[in-house]
Amino acid sequence: MVKLEDITIQFGDDPLFDNLSWTLTPEPHRIGLVGPNGAGKTTLLKVIAGEQRVDAGTVTREGVSIGYLEQDVQELPDDRTVRDEALRAFDDVLALEDKEERISDELAATDHESDRHEKLLNQLHRVQEQLDAREAHRVRPRTEATLSGLGFAPDELDRPLHTFSGGWRMRAALARLLLAQPDILLLDEPTNHLDIASIDWLEDTLETYPGAVVLVSHDRSVLDRMVTTTAELVRGRLLHYDGNYSHYLEAREERYARWQRKYENQQKRIEEIKTFISKFRYNAARASQVQSRIKKLEKMDRIPPPPDPAPTMSFTFPEPPRSGAVVLELSTFSKTYNTDQGPETVFTDAGPLTIERGDKIALVGPNGAGKSTLARIIRGTESFDGTRTEGHKVTTAFHAQHQAEMLDPDQTVFDTVRNAAPDRPKTELRSLLGRFLFTDQDAFKNVRVLSGGEKSRLSLARTLLSPANLLILDEPTNHLDIQSREVLIEALQKYDGTFVLVSHDRHVLDAVAEQTWRVGGGTVRTFLGNYSEFRWQVEEGSARPLRDAQTTDTTSAAAGPSDNGHATPDATENTASDDDPLQNGPFADLNSYQLKQKLEATEERILEIEEKQEELEAAMADPEAYEGDGVAARELSDEYNALKKELADLYEEWEVLTECVMALED
Repeated sequence: MVKLEDITIQFGDDPLFDNLSWTLTPEPHRIGLVGPNGAGKTTLLKVIAGEQRVDAGTVTREGVSIGYLEQDVQELPDDRTVRDEALRAFDDVLALEDKEERISDELAATDHESDRHEKLLNQLHRVQEQLDAREAHRVRPRTEATLSGLGFAPDELDRPLHTFSGGWRMRAALARLLLAQPDILLLDEPTNHLDIASIDWLEDTLETYPGAVVLVSHDRSVLDRMVTTTAELVRGRLLHYDGNYSHYLEAREERYARWQRKYENQQKRIEEIKTFISKFRYNAARASQVQSRIKKLEKMDRIPPPPDPAPTMSFTFPEPPRSGAVVLELSTFSKTYNTDQGPETVFTDAGPLTIERGDKIALVGPNGAGKSTLARIIRGTESFDGTRTEGHKVTTAFHAQHQAEMLDPDQTVFDTVRNAAPDRPKTELRSLLGRFLFTDQDAFKNVRVLSGGEKSRLSLARTLLSPANLLILDEPTNHLDIQSREVLIEALQKYDGTFVLVSHDRHVLDAVAEQTWRVGGGTVRTFLGNYSEFRWQVEEGSARPLRDAQTTDTTSAAAGPSDNGHATPDATENTASDDDPLQNGPFADLNSYQLKQKLEATEERILEIEEKQEELEAAMADPEAYEGDGVAARELSDEYNALKKELADLYEEWEVLTECVMALED
């Protein structure tokens, strides 16, 4: 176990931890470590891992192995490949394999009749027994499956790690830790650089992890699904809660309310005692009572006030100018990059795509599928084979995925926004920065000293400088804490314009999106509904029969990993016959969700017409309709015949729709 007893760490004048105690056991359970930015979550993980010394208190580690995944992976040896890094989890097995090879080589060169040969045979037998006990035959398949689950392609496993970005090096380090299975696994923002498919895979893996997991994350969906208990780091100490993040929020509110009542009651009692002392301090008859109350005050265990709510950014997107009904149209398009390894095709005859005023679109798909490329095509800054037609009075604001990293490190926070909008009054810019938590002297800090979350807030603030009716937001939640993400959700929900959002935060996507565009396999498929609704369509299989027969993409973003860690493709190819209504009927372009919506609308319209026909039949049976010149009767008859024709068409449509939906359910 790991036991922290009354530890204190002092950074500057205020202690980061103040007599903090915590005991971690290796039994299988998953703890979410939460708290505001700067509370010390990363420092606490380093203390547990033995990478941070404490100023006071004791740290005991007994009989447990500890694995620690940092937010930022340090530089690795140039010659180490992805596979090499992951296989470091099995150093003991690799050492035994080397020993087996050395013994085998010596055996081949040794006289079969000699005593040395007999000894070598015995040594080889013992080594092979040890390899069998460690299931050495499963080491490499497990390694490849884990790396595949985290998004590595088979041809990337033997590439040097230094050729990958920091996010991909982090994945390799995570694979090594998961394969090593330490008793206590410490994960600091493990999903920062993962796409949704890899996050799904990681969640499935951690659900059956045989040891304890301590998880720091800004992804609310991960915390809600993964953690069984929550530890809140507040004022240098830990408060423990049963349940996931959503349960913690409810329980914390109740705890803080009780804390506030206890604090107020104690303050009231203190004031009463002080009033008594002040009133009777010089009264000889009450001297003993006064002294008793003075001692009582001195011995009283004072309840501190509950912490104030952590400051959160507060903003709304500027009121957008009204655009035309059609915001953007993309023809059928293709995109190929010329790389050092040769042409790399991202899109092949994708589309056509249309964005209409008020659309709330989420772009999802595996890393490298082309989400950011499509975002730039929509913006108009990426060349491609096809045409892009922008609608009437469309104004665009764009937040790039790595925009925070591209800020000038030598500029101040204030100069960063002033250079983006030099004509804006200073007071307006300071007010904007204040809403993003850059108050007072924070506005004059150099960008280089900002944390990842602060840089993300600053780059998001720059996006708001110009009113726009088309927002293109590529991973705007990177490094934002949960509270800031909730503010972004609220701002997007209130936004009256059109937006296209790329994010791997499923909670954000579910809260704001009304359409989901799935990017992958060289094409883009559109679905009505948010991410969870899109995922249901794919996981339940209802969308698969409608998939284009030429699409080779495996819908890994929603289908999840198979047993070998790879995304699961459809079991069979699309071999629909010419009379298959799913592929060749009038509704072949609709997905399952749209089909069911269409069927429901058709049924409702049929009921409306049947009821209207009954009303017309009753009216035509009334003799008064035929009085005078009979105009009323002819109008009733014309309306009835028109409805009768429409009803006949609707019945045919209903039959085809019903056949399509039944085929999907089969």
